[in-house]
Amino acid sequence: MGGRWIERWEPEDETFWRETGERIAKRNLLFSVFSEHIGFSVWSLWSVMVLFMGPEYGVDPAGKFFLIATATLVGAFVRVPYTFAVAAFGGRNWTVVGALLLLLPTGLAYAVMEPGTSYTTFLLVAALTGVGGGNFASSMTNINAFFPLRKKGWALGLNAGGGNIGVPVVQLIGLLVIGTAGAAHPRIVLGVYIPLVVVAAVCSALFMDNLTPVKNDTGAVKEAVRARHTWIMSFLYIGTFGSFIGYSFAFGLVLQTQFGRTPLQAASLTFIGPLLGSLIRPVGGSLADTYGGARITLWTFAAMAAATGVVIYASVIESLTVFLVGFIGLFVLSGLGNGSTYKMIPAIFLAQGHRKGLAGERAEAYGRRLSGASMGLIGAVGALGGLAINLAFRQSFQTAGTGTAAFVAFLAFYGACMAVTYAVYLRRPGSVPANAAGAEEKQQLGYAEV
Repeated sequence: MGGRWIERWEPEDETFWRETGERIAKRNLLFSVFSEHIGFSVWSLWSVMVLFMGPEYGVDPAGKFFLIATATLVGAFVRVPYTFAVAAFGGRNWTVVGALLLLLPTGLAYAVMEPGTSYTTFLLVAALTGVGGGNFASSMTNINAFFPLRKKGWALGLNAGGGNIGVPVVQLIGLLVIGTAGAAHPRIVLGVYIPLVVVAAVCSALFMDNLTPVKNDTGAVKEAVRARHTWIMSFLYIGTFGSFIGYSFAFGLVLQTQFGRTPLQAASLTFIGPLLGSLIRPVGGSLADTYGGARITLWTFAAMAAATGVVIYASVIESLTVFLVGFIGLFVLSGLGNGSTYKMIPAIFLAQGHRKGLAGERAEAYGRRLSGASMGLIGAVGALGGLAINLAFRQSFQTAGTGTAAFVAFLAFYGACMAVTYAVYLRRPGSVPANAAGAEEKQQLGYAEV
C-alpha cells in the first residue's frame, strides 16, 4: 500500500486546481463517500439489530438503549486516532485499513446474533462497531486536504452526507429483511454487508490517492487543543451531529417503547428521518458557502428548538402522527446544521489567521493547519452528543416510561447552542486587523462571515 502518493498539492492555486486538482479531488471524494457510507452502516448496525431482538433474547428496552449507546461511545473516541492516521499512513492507505477493520464487528455479529447469547457478548460486539464511526473522522480530514476553501462547504457536506446515508440504508435493509424473511433472521443483514466491506476496501486501494504534503503537525494539534474555537465548535457539533446520530440510533426503539410499534412497523418508519437528514447535509454546506455558516447554524438551532417543542407536545397528547412530524423535522434540521457547522471550521481558523495579522497564503496555511488538526477533536466530541441522547432516553424511559423528559433536556440544550452561536460568531465582532490594502483586505473574514 505504498503507492499512489501525490507529491505536489496546491488546491488554492486556481490554475493547478483547474488543470489537475479538481479531477483528482473529485475521484477521491467519490470513493471516500463509498467507504464512509459503509462505515456509517456498520456503526449504526445495532440500531437495526435491536429491532430483531424479541423477548426470547431477554434484553429489556433499557438494555437495548445501552447497546446502541456503547456503539456511539466507542465510535466517538476512535475518531481522534483516525484523524491523525491520515497524515501518518496516507489518506488512501488508511481508508483501505479502516474499511477492512469493519469486517471484525460484522463477522462477529454474524456469529453471535441469536437467542441465548449473553448480554456481555452483545455489548462487546456492539462496542466493536464503533470503528465504523472512526471512518468519518479520517474521511473528513482527508477530503478537507483535497479541496480549496471556496469548495470545502460543498465537498465536506457531500462527503459527510453520503456517509450519513449509510444509517438509513442499513435500516432499509433491516426493514426489507423483517418484512420478507421475518424478525428471526438478522444474519441476512450482516450477510449483505460483509462483501460490501471488501468491495469498499478494494475500490479505495485502486482509485484513491495519498497526499505527501499532508503531515501530522504536533504543534498544530497542541494549538488546536488550546484554541477556544475548537471547543466552542465541539459544543455546537454536539447539537447538530450528536442529535443526528443519537436520534438515528434511538428512533426505532423510541417508536417501539413509547408507541408500541412492532419491529416491522418501527423499521418501516425508522429510516425516513436519517435519510432526509443525510440528503440535506450538502445543502447545509452550500448554504453556508453562500450566506455564512454561523447564520445558517443559528437559524437551524432555532428551528430545532421549535421542532423539539412539537415532539414534547406530541408525547404529552400521545399522538404518533404529530410525533413523527416533529421528530423527522429534527432529523432534517440536524442534517442541515451538520453541513453548516463543518463549513464554519476552516473559515473560523482562516479568520483567526487574519486576526493574528497574517494575509494571503500565510493566513490560508494557518487556517488549513488548525482546521485539519481540530476536525478530529470536534468530530469526536460531537459524536459524544449521540451517547448523551441515548443515555437520556434510557434514563427517561426507565424512570417515567416515556421520552418526554429527555426531549425537554434537548430543548434546553438547543437554546444554549443558539446563545453561543450568536454571542461568539454573529454579534458584531471587533474589526479584523488590516495588514493589506485593496483586494486582499476584502478577502479577510470576520466571524460574522464564517
